[in-house]
Amino acid sequence: MSTRMTRAVGVTEYGGPDALQVLDLPTTECGPGQVRVQVAAAAINPTDTFVRNGARSNTGTPAGIADVPGMDVAGVLTEIGPGVDTGLQVDDRVVAVVVPKDEHGAYREDVVLPQGSVVAAPAGHDDIAAATLPMNAMTARKTLDLLALEPGQVLAVTGSAGAYGGYVIQLAKHEGLHVIADAAEADEELIRSLGADEIVRRGTDVAARIRERFPEGVDGLADGAVLDEHVLPAVKDGGAVATVRGYRGDGQRGLQVHPVWVFGIAEEREMLAGLSALAADGTLTLRVADAVAPAEAGQAHARLEAGGVRGRLVIDFSR
Repeated sequence: MSTRMTRAVGVTEYGGPDALQVLDLPTTECGPGQVRVQVAAAAINPTDTFVRNGARSNTGTPAGIADVPGMDVAGVLTEIGPGVDTGLQVDDRVVAVVVPKDEHGAYREDVVLPQGSVVAAPAGHDDIAAATLPMNAMTARKTLDLLALEPGQVLAVTGSAGAYGGYVIQLAKHEGLHVIADAAEADEELIRSLGADEIVRRGTDVAARIRERFPEGVDGLADGAVLDEHVLPAVKDGGAVATVRGYRGDGQRGLQVHPVWVFGIAEEREMLAGLSALAADGTLTLRVADAVAPAEAGQAHARLEAGGVRGRLVIDFSR
């Protein structure tokens, strides 16, 4: 019996954007508690570059045939394994979060996932837009859960023009928080459209500008810009900070610093389903910068690393 193959984008050797190539890889069996998704679109996130360049490898070479990046997919449910009870049916449009490992990443046309990672796609959005939702929105949702602010309290957001920052702003406003966000001058209109109440110029010294508006410090801060120790002074004594690359703070002033990892929430189905509903009703804005063919994934990585991309670049597997 011949092995079924699927088209994917990955690396057989770590390197720059040019290391990405279109590959044919074996499909995976759909086991108990799992579902199969025919992927129409896969979003490209900054974290994907660390898979491509080997920064997350302990060996310096892919363990299997290739390493396939990617954490977000949108597509169609094509198979349901034993013991799955999600209410989804074959041929339903879905979105899912993928935890990449070896050949198992989002940049592939056929992927098998735990049932908890897959939910109905947001109504009213195509696959390209829907693929931009899962990982960043779930990270934003977990951020606010950890910060645990009350309506009326003040949240600062850095990296507000990014996908994560934008979702944090919109979710925070949905919950009645007062949001002060950083922005370059060119992004001010975008950040206001997402709902920020106040805007300060971005940069490593953004904490000082936030303190000018809130002399006692803000109640909480979501550090999407990965400024780490540079933003701690913006937060009041005993306040809360969420970070996205593992930074745990300096232990000073009673600050509660919460690193947020999507790996720990990748199967929180109710969370993702709730976010999909918020995208469907317009509470969350799905932002697409561009859609590219699989063969153009390397060029898209280069664009992402050059900076200035607003919205997500997405691999379109229909091309």
